[in-house]
Amino acid sequence: MGSSRLLFLFCSILPFFVANLILGVGADQFFQASCVDTAGNYTANSAYQANLNSIFSQLTSQTETDFNYGFYNLSAGQNSNHVNAVALCRGDRNQDDCNTCLNETVSELRQRCPLYKEVVGWSEFCTLRYANRDLFGELETSPGSCLYNVQNVTDADRFNQALDNLLTNLSSRAAAGGPLRKYAADNSTVGVFQTVYAMVQCSPDLSEQECGDCLSVAKDGIGGCCLGQRGCRILRPSCFLRYESDPFYQTPIPLPSPPPSPPPPPRPQSTRGNGNNTTRIIIIVVASVVGILVLLVTSICIFQRTRKTRQHSLANDDEVIRNDSLQFDFATVGAATNNFSDANKLGQGGFGAVYKGVLPDGQEVAVKRLSSDSGQGDVEFKNEVLLVAKLQHRNLVRLLGFCLEGQERLLIYEFVPNTSLDHFLFDQVKRAQLDWERRYKIIGGVARGILYLHEDSRLRIIHRDLKASNVLLDAEMIPKIADFGMARLFVRDETQGNTSRVVGTYGYMAPEYAMRGQFSVKSDVFSFGVIVLEIISGQKNNCFRDGETVEDLISCAWKYWRQGTAMNLIDPTLRGGSRNEMMRCIHIGLLCVQENVADRPTMATVILMLNSFSVSLPMPSQPAFFMNSNIDSDMSFSVVSESNQSKSEEMPLSQNEASITDLYPR
Repeated sequence: MGSSRLLFLFCSILPFFVANLILGVGADQFFQASCVDTAGNYTANSAYQANLNSIFSQLTSQTETDFNYGFYNLSAGQNSNHVNAVALCRGDRNQDDCNTCLNETVSELRQRCPLYKEVVGWSEFCTLRYANRDLFGELETSPGSCLYNVQNVTDADRFNQALDNLLTNLSSRAAAGGPLRKYAADNSTVGVFQTVYAMVQCSPDLSEQECGDCLSVAKDGIGGCCLGQRGCRILRPSCFLRYESDPFYQTPIPLPSPPPSPPPPPRPQSTRGNGNNTTRIIIIVVASVVGILVLLVTSICIFQRTRKTRQHSLANDDEVIRNDSLQFDFATVGAATNNFSDANKLGQGGFGAVYKGVLPDGQEVAVKRLSSDSGQGDVEFKNEVLLVAKLQHRNLVRLLGFCLEGQERLLIYEFVPNTSLDHFLFDQVKRAQLDWERRYKIIGGVARGILYLHEDSRLRIIHRDLKASNVLLDAEMIPKIADFGMARLFVRDETQGNTSRVVGTYGYMAPEYAMRGQFSVKSDVFSFGVIVLEIISGQKNNCFRDGETVEDLISCAWKYWRQGTAMNLIDPTLRGGSRNEMMRCIHIGLLCVQENVADRPTMATVILMLNSFSVSLPMPSQPAFFMNSNIDSDMSFSVVSESNQSKSEEMPLSQNEASITDLYPR
């Protein structure tokens, strides 16, 4: 290996170094693995393991004739024992390198992730992932990993600019690749004495747009991992990128040339006299008949396909309901919750109670029992099963199953032991457990969860009810967004929806949604901004206490910001932590709650703002629902028409900006 690769360190190399000594793993010291514990485990010597071994056997016995330019999509088994696997070899490696890498990766994963149903493994020259769910054609950017070279570049600004331009160009080239390979590599000079070499690759089953999106997420990860380092690898399930100060890639294996165009048909020889006219008539008649037949057959095929598509669409809603792997028996759930006893009750929501339960295998669960007298219960039940069952992300609560029996409608979720964010944030005693480091991680986790809903999942979902009580905290205080009963599904190119039924929680609702029923990704951004301000202040959005007076949080935050005293918003129990980070989060929160929808940032931009302190933030304009007068603590926000809203004013730079625009590497 080259000198730069020897200097390449994993972000937390020590545990894996110890593991390597104990397990005696293979030669790839930079191997990464993510064992997805949320997907569950399989039993040793089970049918699932047999199917997995069958896939491993196929992967490790590929021949030259099987070489599909380094991409393999394999499956085995049925129902709960079904295993899907996707393997991708680096675009510059040949069949022998690919085989060797897949063999070593299989061996590594057997040791590192035994009995895990879902696993992702990254080797030097290949990626392998398998799971008990669909993987082919699914854009997935998490879990991920980062490795970096410990040496710094000499001219960071020039290097980063050249790298940014190079990666942008390579991402476009790779995304435009065909179904056989989405790969690009090149270099760029930095000044006179330095060159940066980079390579990007996507799984070729992604569309051009999905590949570009995946590489954009990977590129954004540089800021939080290895900005200014001489080398870096950002690893994602569906794509990866790497750059170095020394050459590290080879000339890729050439793709097959497109088939030659068929030769033009021979020109018919001319004939003389009546025979020529007769031939023309015959040709015209035959061509007309054939054309009519083709048109008729095509119309029938289109009609049949449209009907099947419509039928499939109508059946989609019942697909999850019929899925035996998600269906729980009511008696099992009743026994797990001690027959829904009050002692097991965790809380009461708008559509029913939530109970803690323990399944026969010892797994703790949270059971949401929808009220039988709720007129909206069927809608909420259908929504959560159809949407949440398809979502997999660390910052989203995981739906384990459901029960539909008689009048009973139950949703079974993973159990999150630390209840919801509001139980800590708005409690005078428990609030002390949330130091700034934890609060900052919660803000980042919620942002990543929303980004997944908006852009990274195969469905575009608008939550519509984001609030502190719908952010659950696990044993490690990792946030998980919950309660998708009011969520709405968008198709990929849809940006805005309208509804005559406004649902949600006042104070967290964006003005365009509360007043006109218009919702979009920016509606969730508004709610996120309110949550950020609550996390920083430790107070509820509709009863912020400022001395002896009680005001709404957004108005108070805006007032402090304009006066240059935004530090007054910070929870006084936060005695430690970075004031720069706190001030930057206040700034981001105010950007998210701006009245003008177009002025609010996207969640991808929010995450960039949180992770990169070299990014200067724009000045926020006046927030929605801004009030100059105090309000009672038990009063909901007034709804003010747009014509009554005062215009934003241009303001000089304040002391708030001076503290947050400083470079602050994290």
